[in-house]
Amino acid sequence: MKTALYGRIFFGASAVLYSVILFVWHDAGAWEGMSIPKLPAGDVIADLVAVALLLGGVLIVAPRMAHIGAVVLSAVFIIFSLASLPPVIADPLHYPPYIGFFEIFSLVWGAVALYGATDARATVSAGTARVARLLLGVCTVSMMTAQIYYLTYTASLVPVWIPPNQMFWAVLTTAAFGLAAIAMLINVRARLAMLLMTLMVALFGILVWIPIVIGAPQKHFNWGEFAVTMLIAGATWMVADAQPARNAD
Repeated sequence: MKTALYGRIFFGASAVLYSVILFVWHDAGAWEGMSIPKLPAGDVIADLVAVALLLGGVLIVAPRMAHIGAVVLSAVFIIFSLASLPPVIADPLHYPPYIGFFEIFSLVWGAVALYGATDARATVSAGTARVARLLLGVCTVSMMTAQIYYLTYTASLVPVWIPPNQMFWAVLTTAAFGLAAIAMLINVRARLAMLLMTLMVALFGILVWIPIVIGAPQKHFNWGEFAVTMLIAGATWMVADAQPARNAD
């Protein structure tokens, strides 16, 4: 199996974390733009999604079951992506719904990359790795533009104790997303770019969202943002690990 165990543990644990959040709050409202809670029996659907996330997150850690777990997670994240489309379709000139869509869409490609990496057919592995890299690159462009769109808010999330100042890190991480996207799209040092992006996004979760969660643990949104941040880091790690050895940096 091409993907390292610790990467699968990270991605799987993030999926399990989000499943627990769904069980505790009994809905799927932690992701802005999600339509699931608005559907008939939305809470029941959310519980089923939570079970699928839990199952997929556990299965991908076991080498012999990772292929099945990747299928389960791919299906869940595709459903979530589709469920986030109605606000985009309703008002295509309004930018914020696109942010939520592309965040969720990036998770699809982490699961797809893992699926390909656990497939014995070389053509499937190579094809899914290439597609996952390109589409994660597209999603990363959205992450960059999202930070530009909400630059002041992004800066406000940076802990004040980190020198030199909050705006410096907001601008630097925005540029880092842009450089990572370029690397993925043109396939130059793409694996290195994705591994660095994994580290950066994971640090977002640790330095930004953990303190926020500790400060207001009763808020569903905070837990959801923390879990999504870790899922994006895990998905990026999966795509990086799935890249052909000849492209390794």
